[in-house]
Amino acid sequence: LHDAFRSSGVVVCAMPYYHQTWDEFTRAAEKLYQTDPMRVRVVVKYRHCDGNLSMKVTDDSVCLQYKTDQAQDVKKIEKFHSQLMRLMVAKESRSVAMETD
Repeated sequence: LHDAFRSSGVVVCAMPYYHQTWDEFTRAAEKLYQTDPMRVRVVVKYRHCDGNLSMKVTDDSVCLQYKTDQAQDVKKIEKFHSQLMRLMVAKESRSVAMETD
């Protein structure tokens, strides 16, 4: 299975790591994003059947994940996700502005 993904150009994360604490996850995710912003992807997924909300931040070599079934964590994930999106948009808009000058 992994060989099929590699031959098609898709890289599979070796071992996704679920962080135990929210603070640990956010620090690691921010550090990963700051290392190489152009390679990082963020995925937020909710599974209604088991009530789990998960967030994954990856650059194809490092895969950070946080999963919760607690309602109070939804706001934390939403806030962190919007912070990451603002960072991505701010960096992208600055580089586009530089290219047009």
